Amino acid sequence: MRRHYLDHASTSPLRPEAAAAIREWLDAPAGDPGRVHHEGRQVREAIEIAREQVAALLGVRPLQVVFTSGATEAVHAAVWAATWDRPGAAVLCAGVEHSSVRASSGRLAPLVELPVDGVGRIDPDGVDAALERSGGAVSLVHCQWANHEVGTVQPVAEVVERCRRAGVLVHADAAAACGHLELDLDHGPDFVSVSAHKLGGPSGIGALVLRRGLRAEPLFVGGQQERARRAGLENVCGIVGFGAAAGALADGALGDEAGAARAETAGVAQAVLAVPGTVQVGDPDDRVPHIVCFGVEGVEAEPVLLGLDRAGIAVHSGSACASEALEPSPVLEAMGADPNHSLRVSVGWSTTDDDVRAFAAAFERVVAELRALRA
Repeated sequence: MRRHYLDHASTSPLRPEAAAAIREWLDAPAGDPGRVHHEGRQVREAIEIAREQVAALLGVRPLQVVFTSGATEAVHAAVWAATWDRPGAAVLCAGVEHSSVRASSGRLAPLVELPVDGVGRIDPDGVDAALERSGGAVSLVHCQWANHEVGTVQPVAEVVERCRRAGVLVHADAAAACGHLELDLDHGPDFVSVSAHKLGGPSGIGALVLRRGLRAEPLFVGGQQERARRAGLENVCGIVGFGAAAGALADGALGDEAGAARAETAGVAQAVLAVPGTVQVGDPDDRVPHIVCFGVEGVEAEPVLLGLDRAGIAVHSGSACASEALEPSPVLEAMGADPNHSLRVSVGWSTTDDDVRAFAAAFERVVAELRALRA
């Protein structure tokens, strides 16, 4: 039975360009990129080419890109730098942010909740009000670029503008948006975290993008790597693969993929919403093109996921049973949605029309069978 993978928002398969770059690098001579000998210079050149490719994808200068072990480390580094600069000051964060954002912030600073509306979007006026109530004692405001569960795009530019006026730093988690939306970060947030494996790059590599001219206290110290902004020998294989995946999205390819993804998720939504008792969760229009989320009335997520899995289809849910999490999705709870009846479908570079057709046929059948059993 052919499998149909529709969980790209969790992790996307490795792109052929990234796999080829990694294979080529595995056969290359060893060398420390911090050394001046020929071998070291070869490695340094490979890292800097990859940095240019990632920077081009994000619309920034290569010097602004700091390679990390992934978006989670990049998030921690941003929180550390901001709270180091203003110890004891609060961090503003909405309930729809990724768990790494909320957990890292709560360990280092008082956490102040930002409200969201029914589609999971932050209100910039709510940010203003929270800043005013704090009396200026805020070290950082989080505003994800797009939500990883429901796809809703956030008003990042508006939040950044208001925080600039207040003299407060902003971090944007762009892991769900990078490689799926055109991003121009050159005049954006102070910190942006991204991940390679969400766009078809290798796992274990990501980046923290710093606003031009911003000096930030590093999370990892003890070496001069990444221009003394992240100590530790660079993950060269991961960096080269990340660069190749970013390069594959150049010259209009990102726009083409985004258009295809929007058409595919529209097909998914049409199939789901044709089944009675279903509703789309999150903004149906102003969202990243590759993620759609639904509520399914009358059946819980776990049997739906298992039924789809038996039909050869991989999707995700915000319920605790669907992952290693002990609690259901705080994102959906913050929005007032029921995580135990949610279903997230996400497409990517390798998705085909056949995958969407297979999902549509299986979803209607699985839900009907489960509702019949319940009745």
